[in-house]
Amino acid sequence: MLIPTEPIGSIPRSPELVRGLSGFASGQVSRAEVDALTQQAIADTVQRFEATGSPVVTDGEQAKSSFATYPLDGATALAGDGAVIPFADGHTRQLPRLTGGPFRYASFAETYFRGVSQHTDLPVKQAVIAPSALSLLYPADGIAGYSREEFIADLVDQSEADIRRCLDAGADSVQLDFTEGRLSLKLDPSRGLLRSFVELNNQVLDRFTDEERARIGVHTCPGGDQDSTHSLDIDYAELLPDLFALHAGRFYLQLASEPDRERVLRIISEHAPADARLFVGVIDPIDPQVETPEVVRDRVLEAARFLPADRLGTCDDCGFSPFADDTSTSRDTAFAKIAARVRGTALAREALGV
Repeated sequence: MLIPTEPIGSIPRSPELVRGLSGFASGQVSRAEVDALTQQAIADTVQRFEATGSPVVTDGEQAKSSFATYPLDGATALAGDGAVIPFADGHTRQLPRLTGGPFRYASFAETYFRGVSQHTDLPVKQAVIAPSALSLLYPADGIAGYSREEFIADLVDQSEADIRRCLDAGADSVQLDFTEGRLSLKLDPSRGLLRSFVELNNQVLDRFTDEERARIGVHTCPGGDQDSTHSLDIDYAELLPDLFALHAGRFYLQLASEPDRERVLRIISEHAPADARLFVGVIDPIDPQVETPEVVRDRVLEAARFLPADRLGTCDDCGFSPFADDTSTSRDTAFAKIAARVRGTALAREALGV
């Protein structure tokens, strides 16, 4: 299919699941009850994806605590005072801090893939966290008896396993979430941190064949949580040339929320690898207004002026609820936006004759 369209990841959790997770945290709801609510939410998510006509589905991350920290669910060698991520509206998210080694994933994304694949015959896409994000777990003052070099070696092994297990289980594609890329430029304008992130991620990507990397993509955005971002104020032009140094076969690029999309599209056309599939964001999950199919169509046609149709795809700018407690967008709004993306992409295909 020319101009394919795919979701990015998270869908707002069902109200029943949100209440169940809150009750579980306070000790009023059992793990078995939460698991049952999660399965119901996954089944409903898949059904609603299929109703939009989406050619590719996900579980909407209904079972993930967050897009970033799912590998740590059940891990013990952690403290709560890790790196803090500030958002434009003043709220923050905080990562854990690793307290000991060796570093091992306590949960792999393959589990989520298998959970959703039993509910559908459609291709299933699985999102995983990029190793660069998890590298922030290691404290600046080090860990006695466990060097940063040892940690990075373990992290690369675990990240490779996370991706490979999804591919081997039958995932149509695997998407590395790399939201920290743009944020790194706020922390270090010299690009040194960004380039270290790219180098680390490439250590993992280079363990896969060309055929496998064609099914592996990288998603970038300025963050999206509680209708706010952490790095939209950073010029996209500062990120994109280094982003495209990643050895991935697909790139999922936030674009709908950019104030000057044409400028960004020119930069993409200049720097993107010649053989990569480029999925451009045509839906803004933070905007409460639901895009019409015609708005989506026009955004696709705009992108097609700069990017070849045979390498072009569409997506949402970001997940709709990257953290389980983010209820700023309703499920109904999220799926209305997804339906507009699917229909608008189809209208663009018709207009382009592809």
